Amino acid sequence: MTAYATYPSLRGRVVIVTGGASGIGEHIVEHFAQQGSRVAFLDIQDEHAAQLIERLRGEGATPPAYVHCDVTNTAVLTGAINDIADRFGTVEVLVNNAGNDTRHATEDVTPDYWDRCIAINLRQQFFAIQAVVPVMKRAGRGSIVNLSSISWLIPGTGLPVYIASKAGVVGLTRTLAHELGTHNIRVNAVLPGAIATERQTRLWYTEEYKAEILHNQALKRILTPEEVARLVLFLAADDSSAITSQGYVIDGGWV
Repeated sequence: MTAYATYPSLRGRVVIVTGGASGIGEHIVEHFAQQGSRVAFLDIQDEHAAQLIERLRGEGATPPAYVHCDVTNTAVLTGAINDIADRFGTVEVLVNNAGNDTRHATEDVTPDYWDRCIAINLRQQFFAIQAVVPVMKRAGRGSIVNLSSISWLIPGTGLPVYIASKAGVVGLTRTLAHELGTHNIRVNAVLPGAIATERQTRLWYTEEYKAEILHNQALKRILTPEEVARLVLFLAADDSSAITSQGYVIDGGWV
């Protein structure tokens, strides 16, 4: 990280990251920890979480706290956020990263599948925000970063409920930015394109798909989760103090 920005305003700041044990979320947790933030992350991947904590401890970064939490269970999610706020005394940054982009055909979607997909990709973002807002109001500030996707802008195909939920994230971001702005709470969205996480590489990155990515992007290279994490850091830091209600595309120029 020494080649990139250091944000003094993030040192000691309390940050919650959902879905922080792997993928983009893992790198978001890592980057905040390396900034000296006090990070708590929620996930259900206990082994991945333990490995991340040990790796960061070995690198001399501030070790994050892990909370096992199924974010689709609203009562559990709210309880976890309240516990973190009590433990750390405040919460100043929330990164709504958790999600699942499992492919699905329109004709195969059932009402139960619709509800599960919306729960992991949209509903939990709203209720995480609802839980953290009173804490941020008491602190007199806050930055909320919601992970969306370029999938609804392209538009993508083969995962229609996921795409609908990610479009909903941007609408949620914009309305809550205006509701919460009077309390000095900023709300922004990040819209990644094709990011080479371990899961994406393992499940979807065929030679054909990689060729499609490079054809559509202005930048002719594969993008990494670290690049998304650095954008999230900026939106959490005081360097972006005048920025809210925005959606930041990070896709190498695909859209």
